[in-house]
Amino acid sequence: MASLKELKGRIASVKSTQKITKAKQMVAAAKLRKAQAAAEAARPYSARLEGVVASLAATVGGEGASPLMAGTGKDDVHLLVVANSDRGLAGAFNANIVKAAAAKAKALIADGKTVQFYLIGRKGRPVINRTFPGTIVAQYDTTGAKAPGYNQAQEIAHELTEMFLAGKFDVAHLFYSTFKSALAQIPTEQQIIPVKIPVNTTAAATSATVEYEPDEETILADLLPRNIAIQIFKALLENMASEQGASMTAMDNATRNAGDLINNLTIQYNRSRQAAITTELIEIIAGAEAL
Repeated sequence: MASLKELKGRIASVKSTQKITKAKQMVAAAKLRKAQAAAEAARPYSARLEGVVASLAATVGGEGASPLMAGTGKDDVHLLVVANSDRGLAGAFNANIVKAAAAKAKALIADGKTVQFYLIGRKGRPVINRTFPGTIVAQYDTTGAKAPGYNQAQEIAHELTEMFLAGKFDVAHLFYSTFKSALAQIPTEQQIIPVKIPVNTTAAATSATVEYEPDEETILADLLPRNIAIQIFKALLENMASEQGASMTAMDNATRNAGDLINNLTIQYNRSRQAAITTELIEIIAGAEAL
């Protein structure tokens, strides 16, 4: 059984930890509101831009089509762009994204495809290195505590575009976490290269008469790289909101668990103290009777 001094030290240690987790919970809650607003504001624009690109892509074909739209003509090499955070203490936020990417990678490998990883953030690297050794072809560190910016998304999109045009992969999938609430973050997969055209988009495009100025190829030449950057930027914003929500929930649970542990240790301390006092009284009474 632990001594009274050891129990008292453990109680003080857990109380210090509880103060830290409570502070982190409050910080995450303060950041969550701003991050959630940014993620929700980006959704309509990114969805509309993706729809416009898909609609234009459905009307353009042939030899003049951009490789970012038409692809390489094969799907042998798949690049999985996994967006994680640079720091932990966010519950299962990072683990769920890596788990979704790993499941996709295993399915592609089972189909005979070659899988490569492009990692955004640091937290997913150890698991992917251990599970799929030698498959990480590039890494990008985010800004950690700062909110992700559009410049970051542009840098990532530019690097991915250069890799694609150099023939280093055929298809790129983006993995991130869609924010629903502080308690729910959904791992999401999105194909960003080449443009994925929905089946119903082609029918709608062929049935409607639309004239573009300038022509569709010129518009797509500008919109395709921008769409990749916007989709990555949306993923970074969704990740930021999801990370803060998961962190707030994890720190709240840690604070509650610390409180429960403090109560249990306090009860144990009081019992041990009472037992020590009782033992001393027995010894005093026995000594007095001996006299």
